[in-house]
Amino acid sequence: MVHELTRQQARRIAVRAQLLDASRPDSIVELIRHLGMLQVDMTATIAPNADLVCWSRMGSRYSTTDLEDLLEDRSLVEFRSVLRPSEDIALFRAEMQEWPGPEPLNDWRAAIEHWVKSNDACREEVLQSLRSEGPLPARDFPDTCTVPWRSTGWTHHRNVMKLLEFMEQRGEVAVSSRIGWERLWDLADRIYPDGPVIPADEARIRRNERRLASLGIARSKGPMCPAELQDVGDAGEPAVVEGVRGVWRVDPAQLGQPFRGRAALLSPLDRLVVDRKRLAEIFEFDYALEMYKPAAKRRWGYFALPILYGDRLVGKLDAEADKRGFIFRVNAIHQDVEFSKTMKASIDREISDLAQWLQLHLEFA
Repeated sequence: MVHELTRQQARRIAVRAQLLDASRPDSIVELIRHLGMLQVDMTATIAPNADLVCWSRMGSRYSTTDLEDLLEDRSLVEFRSVLRPSEDIALFRAEMQEWPGPEPLNDWRAAIEHWVKSNDACREEVLQSLRSEGPLPARDFPDTCTVPWRSTGWTHHRNVMKLLEFMEQRGEVAVSSRIGWERLWDLADRIYPDGPVIPADEARIRRNERRLASLGIARSKGPMCPAELQDVGDAGEPAVVEGVRGVWRVDPAQLGQPFRGRAALLSPLDRLVVDRKRLAEIFEFDYALEMYKPAAKRRWGYFALPILYGDRLVGKLDAEADKRGFIFRVNAIHQDVEFSKTMKASIDREISDLAQWLQLHLEFA
């Protein structure tokens, strides 16, 4: 059976699955176990992404110490710049063991494997340093790589950093903690919980099921978004969305559920909006993160927050947190649709709550 959905039904499934409807989660543990992941991005124009995602769902009940406590007691761990429940590492162990991937390797993966093998002496030195001194930041490891890492981006010649990231993928090292942007590394067996290796095919199926439960509706094969695939494979059941081409996969647990929406301010990296193609197809919302654009070419602002109201994305909030001046400055509120009095009041309450959570004085430019 192929489910037939209107755009509104599809939007409501997506919003409810991301815990952005009116029934807010009661605890940070409940929130993270359902979402399955929080992307680590320390850009703090307003707040780091993980904190902003949690606040969007829990409001001012959320404290940044909640995440810190979970990371300290290893209920949460960081893997590939994503915070995950520690028990979910079991779903990646087979992938770690078969790094850089199943045979036959494509040219790109084979080149990475060759680069790591060429720098095996440096890899062994990293492991020895961690055994005796860890946890350590990347800058504390001597760069003894004989073959430099080459890229056209900002990682060019950042040999130790790239080696550590590949060692993380291999399950040899893990992020112990962060001091600001800087990661502290340690041996993985000191960070990750013990547990059996779940076969790769089974783990992939279970990751797809977890991903669909948190997204509600997604493509079987989706784009690579920051930190996490949007693919859900054969999870869920097939669906078509009125006015949208192609077949989707929908979480059957979300079908036919009541919906009561609210206003919410979202991180630009929030999983509701990070898949820009799904955003355009289902929400009919035009958005891009403009922090990398020249100021003159920005339409909505450096770090504009998408504004959710009910099941629609209705605008963008251009704001910034001035921690030194103790001000949460609202530069502009861009309305994609004209706000009714009720909408405006709900959105204004969220803006005030965000300023209160940040412990800053609200100021409109």
